[in-house]
Amino acid sequence: MADVVVTMKIMPKGVDVNMGELAERIKEKVASFGGEVGKIEEKPVAFGLKSLMVYFVMPEEKGSTEPLEKEISMLDDVESVDVVDVRRAIG
Repeated sequence: MADVVVTMKIMPKGVDVNMGELAERIKEKVASFGGEVGKIEEKPVAFGLKSLMVYFVMPEEKGSTEPLEKEISMLDDVESVDVVDVRRAIG
């Protein structure tokens, strides 16, 4: 089976959230799920609020990202988690 490249958009609970610390906790969650983070970017939303765009690769055998989404959404500083893109990586 192939790998899957996933893009998640994670919204923090507010502008006062330490995005660096949040990114590190998300990396740990992705790694424990069996994925490998390629990069994490901060994207401006509005009024100083930024979202985190998390790009990672996971084995296709894992199936759904739903368990990972639930784990990340349970972090204290996370308001919402959305999968915005899923692509099959062949090669």
